[in-house]
Amino acid sequence: MNIVTWNVNSLTARWDRVSNFLSTRDVDILLIQETKQNDAKFPTAGFAELGYETYHVGQGQWNGVAIASRVSLERVSGSLGLPDEEARYVAARCGGITVISVYVPNGRSLDNPHYAYKLDWLEHLARDAATRVADDVVIAGDFNVAPTDLDVYDPADFVDATHASDAERRAVSALADLGYVDAQRQVDATSPAFTWWDYRQGAYRRNRGLRIDLLWCSPSLAPRIDAVWVDREEREEEKPSDHAPVALRLN
Repeated sequence: MNIVTWNVNSLTARWDRVSNFLSTRDVDILLIQETKQNDAKFPTAGFAELGYETYHVGQGQWNGVAIASRVSLERVSGSLGLPDEEARYVAARCGGITVISVYVPNGRSLDNPHYAYKLDWLEHLARDAATRVADDVVIAGDFNVAPTDLDVYDPADFVDATHASDAERRAVSALADLGYVDAQRQVDATSPAFTWWDYRQGAYRRNRGLRIDLLWCSPSLAPRIDAVWVDREEREEEKPSDHAPVALRLN
């Protein structure tokens, strides 16, 4: 089974890229973030023509997460139970596995209220993950956190900044404390494997990136992890998202 996570940075702007991707890659389940669409605008029919059932949690021009599956889609949940919840979480049962697409808040800056919201959001995610840890689960998406210094092009640039603060990293490592496995690091513990590059200052060409798009597997799925790869070819196409798709193959 092939599961892909991809922050598309507007499904309206990137629909041709997404439809071409699904037509040219072997993808069983696509977990999408930052659709920037409401539910009425989401291209349900377009996905269906490609053979995928979908579920979308939209918020107009902001946020938005979705699951597209060609191996069934049932038992959907679109809420972590936060007050004033944004469209950042969706879970479903697909092909015998619970898959969860997450778009973690950015945080903006360490003194911004949005940073506290980010930490609270991650705490709620960990609580949800704890209730599922005995099941076959993949939690994947744009975490907006680089788990270690290996996942940052230059740690000196992120001192006292979001995405690499100690509190954020502890909040994400709570998944590891529960027994979840960072799939990328299980197959490759030493490569940066960046997934995001700023559009500015030639960041992609210079490989000044971050690994913030993560796939976490529950303990029962860890032995089935066969491969994880960043689809940099897609990032090099015309008008790409600033994130590359990240793929997980399970035996």
